[in-house]
Amino acid sequence: MFVDRVRIVARAGNGGPGACSFLREKNMPDGGPDGGNGGRGGSVIIVVDPHVNNLVRYRYAPHQFAKNGQNGGKKQMSGKSGVDCLVTVPPGTVVSRIPDALIDAAVAEGRAANDLVAVPHDASLLEPVADLVKAGDKFVLCTGGRGGRGNMNFKSSVNQAPRRYEEGEEGERGQFQLELKSIADAGLVGYPNAGKSTLLSRLSAAHPKIAPYPFTTLEPMIGVIEYPDFRRVTVADIPGLIEGAHQGVGLGYDFLRHIERCRLLLFVIDMGGSEGRDPRDDFAQLRKEVSLYQKELGERSYLILANKMDLPEAAENLKKFKRRVRHEVIPISAENRDGLEQLKARLLSDLQPAHP
Repeated sequence: MFVDRVRIVARAGNGGPGACSFLREKNMPDGGPDGGNGGRGGSVIIVVDPHVNNLVRYRYAPHQFAKNGQNGGKKQMSGKSGVDCLVTVPPGTVVSRIPDALIDAAVAEGRAANDLVAVPHDASLLEPVADLVKAGDKFVLCTGGRGGRGNMNFKSSVNQAPRRYEEGEEGERGQFQLELKSIADAGLVGYPNAGKSTLLSRLSAAHPKIAPYPFTTLEPMIGVIEYPDFRRVTVADIPGLIEGAHQGVGLGYDFLRHIERCRLLLFVIDMGGSEGRDPRDDFAQLRKEVSLYQKELGERSYLILANKMDLPEAAENLKKFKRRVRHEVIPISAENRDGLEQLKARLLSDLQPAHP
């Protein structure tokens, strides 16, 4: 199962309380206060792991709690710090805080503080706190509480036998949304059955599902194009778009976020018209859907890939397409591997600088 958006409840550990103790040993009648400090509570830390590709583990384990710090002891012994809770996420994960007002409202209705609350559809209500894109990046989501001081810290010339000590501080807590936005150099955009999955499988070692019916791609896939000089280009394939995708029609709305980070968009057009649509209308509608979803995405650099050039009607359709669309078009046939070397060379020149 591919999961790219989850909610979690995170709670850092509480600091351990300090100890109130007095040294009582033979030949030391005036040992004095010796209560140690409590241990620090564990923190909840998000770590980017390149070997993780989605957030499915947190769909079934949304509660991420760190351990509490241990109590201080006698003989000035400090308590052990709580173990941190590490939340491993894939590169490209955006972390947002769910407003405390929503949590407080749910608690007022009788729900427990650790119950997940509903997330509003309006993303502007969420507070972005981190955008993690590089492998090894870390972000402290909730900081553990400081341990309390033992009574040895309160000894003074006027108070040589203090019985004062501190309780540990509470750790931070909150509810958060984790949202994955895939990281790729280029993104494939097209209608269902336009041949995006076939193209990805021909360009890279990826193995997407390929079948002669719409919406065979149900989750984003990343393919890596390897070149002889050890450079590489990553390409993302998302489920096919249809009219109204920006409003949630079909599967496009849920997965358009996966091409937000792409530097180049590749519009894959069925130039053979095998689905009974006009290629010119397909391209115009795709551009519209991408722009309506995000204005900046609609202004991104793009190439047009005229796919299925092996079909009889494709050559004539390409002539009509070029008369209406004043943009570079690369004719290819993913099925027959025609034009793919030209495409790979163009992607390399546009996306990867040459070695010095």
